[in-house]
Amino acid sequence: MSAAMALTGRAVVITGGGTGIGRAAARRFAGVGADVLITGRTERTLADVAGETGARFVVADVATAEGRAAIVGAALREFGRIDVLVNNAGITRPAPLGEIQPAVAEQQFATNLTGPLFLTQSALPHIGRGGVIVNITSNGPERGWHGASIYGATKVAMDFLTRTWALELAERGIRVVSVAPGITETPILTNAGLTAAQLDSAKQYLTRIPLARIADPDEIAWWLVTVARPEAGYLTGQVIRVDGGLGAA
Repeated sequence: MSAAMALTGRAVVITGGGTGIGRAAARRFAGVGADVLITGRTERTLADVAGETGARFVVADVATAEGRAAIVGAALREFGRIDVLVNNAGITRPAPLGEIQPAVAEQQFATNLTGPLFLTQSALPHIGRGGVIVNITSNGPERGWHGASIYGATKVAMDFLTRTWALELAERGIRVVSVAPGITETPILTNAGLTAAQLDSAKQYLTRIPLARIADPDEIAWWLVTVARPEAGYLTGQVIRVDGGLGAA
């Protein structure tokens, strides 16, 4: 089978598929012939992506048990199985220690960590040999990010889950990989309620990026498709950092 045909007909589920990296990933997977189901909380954005790509969509919140059941149910109705699960949905609500609100922290944990954990567990009986789980993570554990106690902790935890699941699922022929983007042009900070001044302040990190620019979501999506290809079949349990060199600076 040629590389161009390798993902044709594969059943791909992408959470947070209405915007940013999820939207770019839907385009990329659909472009190589995969059957794509995108999920999220906003019907309008999901419908827009579906119109562009031919993807199916289901309005569902991965942070809730009902939402996770709806996602798996929709995948089984549409495809009868799941070949690639992309745990992409994520939120951030920046706050320094001393100002972290329990309810806001719990929302981040539910969306970024326990949601994908239990979605993957629910999907697992329907992922066969050759299946791939891709976790979208972020910062590594080596450095702190001001105001990102909860968001950063959830992403570091997802990398640990990637390595653990890779060990647990190897005998079943299922691979697990993290793709960890650096600063990427997505709505995540705007959705967090940051003001224009706060968004401008966040751009200070550009001075620390050796490539001196923010990533385009499509650059990250390329990696999601690449690690899901059968040609990447010897890759599992790894965290691929696509950060413009920030981690090396």
